[in-house]
Amino acid sequence: MRLIVSFFLLLLASTNISAQSIEGTSETFSNNEPVTNTEIAIIPEPVSVIKQTGHFILPANITIQAGRSAELKQTVAFLQERLTTATGHYVTTISTPSPTATFKLILNEKTDASIGAEGYQLSVGLKQVTIRANKPAGLFYGVQTLLQLLPKEIESKELVKGIKWTMPCVEITDFPRLGWRGLMFDVARHFFTKQEVKQYIDAMVRYKYNILHLHLADDEGWRIEIKGLPKLTEVGAWRVNRTGTFGDFIPPKPEEPRNYGGFYTQEDIKELIQYAKERFVNIMPEIDVPGHSLAAIAAYPELSCTPDAVNYKVRSGEKIMDWSRGAPPLGIVDNTLCPANEKVYVFLDTVFSQIAKLFPFEYIHVGGDEVARNFWEKNDQVAALMKREGLKTIPEVQAYFEKRVEQIITAKGKKFMAWDEVLEGGVSQSAAVMSWRDMKHGTEAAKAGHEVVMSPTQFAYLDYMQADVITEPKVYASLRLSKSYEFDPVPEGVNPIYIKGGQANLWTEQVYNIRQAEYMTWPRGFAIAESVWSPKEKKNWPNFFARTEQHFKRLDIAETKYAPSVYDPIFAVKRSADRQLAVSLSTEVEGLDMYYSFDNSFPDHFYPKYTTPLVPPIDAKVLKVITYRGKTPVGRMMNMPIEELEKRAGKK
Repeated sequence: MRLIVSFFLLLLASTNISAQSIEGTSETFSNNEPVTNTEIAIIPEPVSVIKQTGHFILPANITIQAGRSAELKQTVAFLQERLTTATGHYVTTISTPSPTATFKLILNEKTDASIGAEGYQLSVGLKQVTIRANKPAGLFYGVQTLLQLLPKEIESKELVKGIKWTMPCVEITDFPRLGWRGLMFDVARHFFTKQEVKQYIDAMVRYKYNILHLHLADDEGWRIEIKGLPKLTEVGAWRVNRTGTFGDFIPPKPEEPRNYGGFYTQEDIKELIQYAKERFVNIMPEIDVPGHSLAAIAAYPELSCTPDAVNYKVRSGEKIMDWSRGAPPLGIVDNTLCPANEKVYVFLDTVFSQIAKLFPFEYIHVGGDEVARNFWEKNDQVAALMKREGLKTIPEVQAYFEKRVEQIITAKGKKFMAWDEVLEGGVSQSAAVMSWRDMKHGTEAAKAGHEVVMSPTQFAYLDYMQADVITEPKVYASLRLSKSYEFDPVPEGVNPIYIKGGQANLWTEQVYNIRQAEYMTWPRGFAIAESVWSPKEKKNWPNFFARTEQHFKRLDIAETKYAPSVYDPIFAVKRSADRQLAVSLSTEVEGLDMYYSFDNSFPDHFYPKYTTPLVPPIDAKVLKVITYRGKTPVGRMMNMPIEELEKRAGKK
């Protein structure tokens, strides 16, 4: 079988037939060791890859040829730095054409309509590498692909010796499926420094994301300087520092210092925008109103409908919402801006005026989600507003608020975007919708003629647990890698012109630092990247996961944290007729073996291998399981308490 596969690959290479359906795929044989072509493992999957014969060998003296365009400066510097750091080779750059240049970055004189503004053509020959594109962004994305063709050690932050720096000869034509390829980074729940945001941008551009959605304000912190409103950052940016399971903290005591947090000055924001722009990323700001506004209200209590707001503090992780009846929640405290208070609209005009001047991106996101309306329902000001404006329901009150806010946004020359709840009371036709609750709301919005960005929880919420709750920071839902890979941002029956693209969202209530932010983003960020960039017909889970495993090795060398959860066993439990537990184990990927113990010791591949459902011995306290591929452990040691299995099985 191996000889047949090798012969077939050789035949494809020698005849220049597209080998994209072969490259990066994996076949599992009887010994459970996958045979994978690791030379071409590109994420996201390109439109076309044609494998050629031979290999390009990186010379000791490298010349990069690129034009004088200012937009190419960062791309050239990026490539130069990456090549120099890991290889130690000498790299020079030139702006005039040279037949002997090692790397040629060429902007097409005549536009190639087939690849659009972000596409590229990459040709790796025996002696020279050429990237062609219509626009500088295409050359930048071509460089990202180029680096993925080099050995994984190219990701090193220091010199690596003893590596043969080669690339397979290949012809690649590539362009994105969708224009909006976003990641949302919540810097409100936990503050991330300017340098950490840059680190996040550096990671996302490797996988051709082009939108960074910054969630800049919430109950837990206001993160952007607004001149003339100093308390937003003096008061609203700081809270009591607590560690543990966010949302279940005891209320802070008056004497506890409020010194945990931070904010970005307007100069910081300008620096981040420029940094992102050089990497062909737009930053979209979000100020979440009218709900999720406790930090603003703590700074300026007059923005609330509720007199008791003078006693409110920025949330430190204590419970402030009652979700027992579902959505929308009941507010335990009133974290909403008052829709009947003209001071609110003056405040928002000031905020959005400055944000509009700071951020070049055409959209401003204004939130609109999870508004606890119970304080509005019993408020005299709101009742007077309803009578005056002829509003019959509380959702119509929010719709009134959203229309006022949209007028502010559009007056600044920007476009209004909000979460899908704003559809409930009605919004203007020009409002853009980010659909998070499920695909249904985005589908309805698109059919009604709204611009839509799909970011549904069931595929794209990166704060969700990736494996069993016994190993993950506890969140109310789970999202495994294979499920993320099923994301199709363009649903059937919808005119695709209304689907701007797709986005994954990283909420950070349970994400305390940048390392955990990386862990939650990758590898699910690979799956979303491929969903918004690659042709729909190219998507293939075994192929994708084979490439993902190669990128795990790259992330290891880059010292980027990621979740190995895809290797972890999946537990299912039920009771038999005699009420005994029956524990079934499965894995997200094929070709893995699972070994287990009930005796408190740590199993390896000499222990019993799982083949049929397990019945825990009568006095056992814990089931330990680990996954192997052949003789190599690939999963984490899972320690499942029998007591937890009993709870999951329930009573029968």
